[in-house]
Parts: sequence; structure tokens; C-alpha cells
Amino acid sequence: MSTRSSEGGEAIDAGLVVHKVDPLNAETAIDALVGGVMMPSARFYVRSNFPVPALDPDFWRLQVTGLVDEPLLLRLDDLRAMPSHTQVVTLECAGNGRALLTPPTPGEQWGLGAVSTAEWTGVPLIEVLERAGVRSSATEVLFRGSDSGAAPGHAQPVRFERSLPLEVARLPEVLLAYAMNGEPLPNQHGFPLRLVVPHWYAVASVKWLDSIEIIDRPFRGHYQTDTYFFEWQRDGHVTREPVRLQRVRSLTTEPETNVEVERGQLAVRGVAWSGAAPITRVDVSVNRGPWQEARLVGERKRSSWQWWELLLPVNEPGPIEIRTRATDMAGRTQPETPEWNRLGYGNNAIQTTRVQIK
Repeated sequence: MSTRSSEGGEAIDAGLVVHKVDPLNAETAIDALVGGVMMPSARFYVRSNFPVPALDPDFWRLQVTGLVDEPLLLRLDDLRAMPSHTQVVTLECAGNGRALLTPPTPGEQWGLGAVSTAEWTGVPLIEVLERAGVRSSATEVLFRGSDSGAAPGHAQPVRFERSLPLEVARLPEVLLAYAMNGEPLPNQHGFPLRLVVPHWYAVASVKWLDSIEIIDRPFRGHYQTDTYFFEWQRDGHVTREPVRLQRVRSLTTEPETNVEVERGQLAVRGVAWSGAAPITRVDVSVNRGPWQEARLVGERKRSSWQWWELLLPVNEPGPIEIRTRATDMAGRTQPETPEWNRLGYGNNAIQTTRVQIK
């Protein structure tokens, strides 16, 4: 069996909803989100633009070049010997929820499961930048993955490349991660090293990282400027904004949609997250009735999702419609309807779950 077909089979066996095998794109089933804060690595959603590269950690090196005083060539053991940091981070594909947009937009037709949370361990990026010595003329940090392939509008294969503003790259929570949930990164999640950028959509968290270049100009690579942007027609003009911070969002994980439940107390549970600020409240509405505030479970953190729950009395048989809406500490709230944009990014509209009361 080929590596590619094996990865697809493993994803199916783990319960992922596979959209494509080559390259592998698979989302987490919503019912699999029920449980603890961390998602087991095998059930963490997978987004790939190109086939997974086969990298030998004994020969792999991370280059740090560009506007630095001391270029670096780091082995995996060199990184592991540096001060490490572990944090829980929710990553979400910018196209999560694209399949729910009308009219349809191009791209992977994700449902609502292109989001997961894991514990990441690695070296704070700032540690490496300080060792290299970033020059005063620098403005951005460019990250290159080992994966490459064909891309629209390009005659030659391109690599997956993204940049961050220098002030973001210097934030202490940005990681060069070599472990996920206490184990080495799985191949499909960036082995042996990936960037993890909390709060931003996961396109920024470059996998299979092998090169960091410090530059003094805006980077204009394919995955920076040809795609991964919001685009709208407003007042007769085309408006664009880069895809960056995760939008505020909630997901109902229990009950599942289109199931039958007994009359009595109905437990409604789920997760909520936002890149702008921690979640401050989650509200639930039944059959378009008044919003009821749910109880937030656990510590409020900006970098990872927030569990919530609400017990609802349901005493009459028949269908009911449950809507959930999250609000963050920055005052951002989910919209009633999706904000349509040409490439289908950032759909954070209020979710509706329909159940039948027996």
C-alpha cells in the first residue's frame, strides 16, 4: 500500500471525514469533539495543499538566513536542547464552514470540523530569532515548508510559504513545535517541525518547516497574496483583507444534529473560540426564542477553545431548533448569517442544530 493511500486509510479508521486522499484533507467529525480539551492526534483535522513530504530527521536541518547577524543551521537535537514551552492551541482552517455558503465558493468544501485543539511543545520562535540576531531593517519573517507542488497561475512547482510581521513573530507564544500531545509530530501534522501561531487561522502555522528568512519587504508568494484573503464587492469597489485572526465562533457538539432525544432535561454542550480575545459568553436559543446564557466550563484562554454547557427543559414532543452564539471579550459576536466572500473564508455564522424530542 502506498504512503498516500495508507494515510487516507488511517484517517478513515480514526473517524475523520475524508474529503480528499491526495493530498490528504480530512475534518474531525463533530461527535468526536465531545470530551476533553485536547483532540487525540489521530483525530485532529488534516489540511494539506501538497503531498506529505518524506523527511529523515537525521538529515533534516532548519536554516535561518536573511537579515540576521549570524545565520543558523539547526538540527532537531539543537532545537530540543533549547528552552522549551508547551501550550494548548486551537487551530482552525480558514475555510471551515465553506460548504455552508450560498452561492458556493471554490476550495475544499469543509463542514464544521476543520478545527481541533492540541498541546504543542517546542522552542519559542523568539529564542531562535534572538540567537540569529535580527537586523534593524527587518520587517517580516518568511517561513518555508518542505512541501511543494503545482499551484494555479504558476508554470513551475511552488513551495508552501507564508510570512508574519516581525512584531507577531516575536510574540512569546509563537512556537517552533516538534511535539504534539506529548509525542513527536505525526507526519501529516508537520514532522519534524512546524510553526504554531496561536490566534491566527492555521494557514499561518507552516508545516514541515525547513527555512526561516528575515526580510525587509512584504512577502508576495502564492499562499500569501494569491489566495487566503477576504474579498468583497463594496460600493462598486473590490475590497481585500488578509486572512489572519480567527473569527469568534461556537460549535454545538451535543446533542448531534438530526437525532432523537427523550423529554426532560436536555444537555446542550459545545466549544467556542476566538483569535481576538477569550470567550466571555455563549448564548443558546431554542426555536428562535430568547437567548439563554450557557455556563462556561474551565479557564478562559485566548489560545484555545472554551467548553460550555446549558441544561434545557424540553417537555413537549416534536422537532426543536437549537442555535448557539459566542461573544468574546473584544465584543465580537457571531453573525446571524454567513458573511459571503469570493474564496469562502471565515464563515462564523450562528450554528443551528435540529433534534427530535420523543
